[in-house]
Amino acid sequence: MAKSRNPGRRWAAHMHALKAVRREIQPSDSARGRKYLREFTQAFRAYEAVLAREELDERIEAADILLVGDYHALPQSSRFAATLLRRLAATRPVMLGLEAVLSRDQAILDSWWRREIQEEELRARLRFDRDWGYEWTPFYELLMAAREQGEGISGLDSMPRNDLRRIRSRDRHAALKISEMRAEHPRAAIVVLFGESHLAPQHLPATLRRVLPQARVLTILQNVDALYWRAVIEQASAVSVSRDTVCVFNSSPLEKYESYRLCLERWGAGGDDVPDFAPAVYNLIFSLARGIGVRLDLPSRATKPRYLADLFPEVIALAEFEGFSEPGLGGPTRGFSARKRLSSGLGKTLAERLERQGCIYDPATNMFLIGEFRIAAAAAEATRFLARACRGMSALESSVTTKIDDALAYFGSRLLCPEAREEGSGNVAGEALYRAYVERRITKNRLRKIFSTRLENREEVRRTLATIARLC
Repeated sequence: MAKSRNPGRRWAAHMHALKAVRREIQPSDSARGRKYLREFTQAFRAYEAVLAREELDERIEAADILLVGDYHALPQSSRFAATLLRRLAATRPVMLGLEAVLSRDQAILDSWWRREIQEEELRARLRFDRDWGYEWTPFYELLMAAREQGEGISGLDSMPRNDLRRIRSRDRHAALKISEMRAEHPRAAIVVLFGESHLAPQHLPATLRRVLPQARVLTILQNVDALYWRAVIEQASAVSVSRDTVCVFNSSPLEKYESYRLCLERWGAGGDDVPDFAPAVYNLIFSLARGIGVRLDLPSRATKPRYLADLFPEVIALAEFEGFSEPGLGGPTRGFSARKRLSSGLGKTLAERLERQGCIYDPATNMFLIGEFRIAAAAAEATRFLARACRGMSALESSVTTKIDDALAYFGSRLLCPEAREEGSGNVAGEALYRAYVERRITKNRLRKIFSTRLENREEVRRTLATIARLC
């Protein structure tokens, strides 16, 4: 398939959403200008070549030590490491090294490894929430993968964690711990998950090579911003930065920074409250609307209320309603009626979609329900809302209109979260609509007509489907 010659359209909505998140998190990110972090940014501004899957696999298989970059707030970082570990374990022994665990707590980790303590005790004794503070679930999934498939897990970090003036001492400490792992398990592939800023060539990789000059070390970066944008154009899922450094792409910059924003919010709330997903959802809606030229802040003759922004859905985190009992049965009752609707009011299709993708837009209640926030799925559901709002919140419900909504949802997800490479399992009509848009074969005005056609009779549905079909 031909590459788009007009990447501006491809990125416009995504960049608008990304800027909104960056504006929000910037005041809390006081370390951005420090020299150590600048060295990471300056080291990875370009890449040599796109890597085919087979070429990436060859480099991975040839390495003794794999330094995997971790964007701590992004769950996909840990999940990629778990996938990598399982893949390597199919052919050779594997060890896991972790920045998230202090070396001083190795005995606690070993007790869990021997099944002497359970998950909750491990989490508490590691002081994971207090001292690390990022999401536990993806981290624990990685631990489980290592225990099921690997030879052992080692904590690599040392104090002080929050003093950037002494951050290089943590690199030296980690390099020594990795050398110990190598000495104890000389045949094992060692997978190390460490903060991405530590993986600039002059940071941990250089320190490790001084300690283990004969080891074959491969640095695997994830989703580096400066590399991502060119890789999107080339539809690359992995690129070669240098002989011993690659970068893989499994998340967009928007997903990264939304994850960080949610972390900041959770920390600000003391870590006890359910995150507020509403700003993220509304940002996706605003950015998509801006991308296709829909004004949410101007009166519309097609809707009541007259302003589209007044139709925004209620955003509900399902975790907020856990633990509430029915009135009259004792215990708190706040939110019971909403929880009852959530648990029993969804049709089979919506319930299955919620289970599969973590969030849904429910047009019957105008609610956006979130069990797990996944940016691409949220973008798709935000598109379903926008299409319904543009139609005046009414439509002819049928299997045919569902095809239109599915195509628009896929289009919105691709526009807001451009994938590095298509997986081949997407919506054909939605992909055609997306390609036509970024290649300027369909105008914004025509696209808005597809969104705003009210689909109140079969003739409107037929014409809309024909318009989309001509793009395929």
